[in-house]
Amino acid sequence: MSLPTAVRNFLLASSTRQKSSRKPRWAPGAGPAVTPCRCLSPSDTPSPQDNTEYFLSSGDKIRFFFEKGVFDEKGNFLVPPEKSINKIGHALHAHDPVFKGATHSSKVQAVARSLGFHMPVVVQSMYIFKQPRIGGKVPAHQDATFLYTEPLGRLLGLWIALEDTTVENGCLWFIPGSHTSGVSRRMVRTPAGSMTGISIRGSDPAWDNSLYVPTEVGRGSLVLIHGEVVHKSEQNLSDHSRHVYTFHLMEASGTVWSPENWLQPTAELPFPPLYT
Repeated sequence: MSLPTAVRNFLLASSTRQKSSRKPRWAPGAGPAVTPCRCLSPSDTPSPQDNTEYFLSSGDKIRFFFEKGVFDEKGNFLVPPEKSINKIGHALHAHDPVFKGATHSSKVQAVARSLGFHMPVVVQSMYIFKQPRIGGKVPAHQDATFLYTEPLGRLLGLWIALEDTTVENGCLWFIPGSHTSGVSRRMVRTPAGSMTGISIRGSDPAWDNSLYVPTEVGRGSLVLIHGEVVHKSEQNLSDHSRHVYTFHLMEASGTVWSPENWLQPTAELPFPPLYT
């Protein structure tokens, strides 16, 4: 299949409003302390200063990741806290009833069946905010760099717009046909006790910037993202946020999930089957 593909009006407006209002909330002083952890972008090389353990152990939890530049050197907020969060991940599909229902909905299951998935499992989920004016750029990447399978071609991203996405507020951009060129860069876990916890192996080719095509979609649209297609999004410089709910499926039949991936199933949360 040649992806991305946009499915317009996949969710009704009332459903997008429910998910947008349902997003897990965090406020300073409410509940347990949240460790400031910047959101690693696809172009980042992890450093010892990054709180990578918080990231690496988030696969079976709901955790909060902040935009770059929202804290001063003492850890104090430079922007209103409610505008500081980049994303929430990576197990909304397991622990939040609204997002669990959306992930396993009959519509999603029908899409997976129509694409030939026999034993799809849900490997991760995220709520991405793309905050007004500060929502960070996501450099060009392939999802399989981070979520690698053998063989390739078994990973699918489902990206649901909870608000209109435009060039101005940071819509997705894709290189059509780029899903056929394989993966030359991977983010892998390093041995226990290492300084950073993750490292980058290999490098991406110099993708021609003129090849990217913007994908503006309305609220409620579903964008299907092949695991190897090259895509990116620019910084949100508008006054409007760009909220999305996104999750990844893997065809489990005949597929090996790389033990080097940063995200690993746990005893508490094995990758749950999509079909119910």
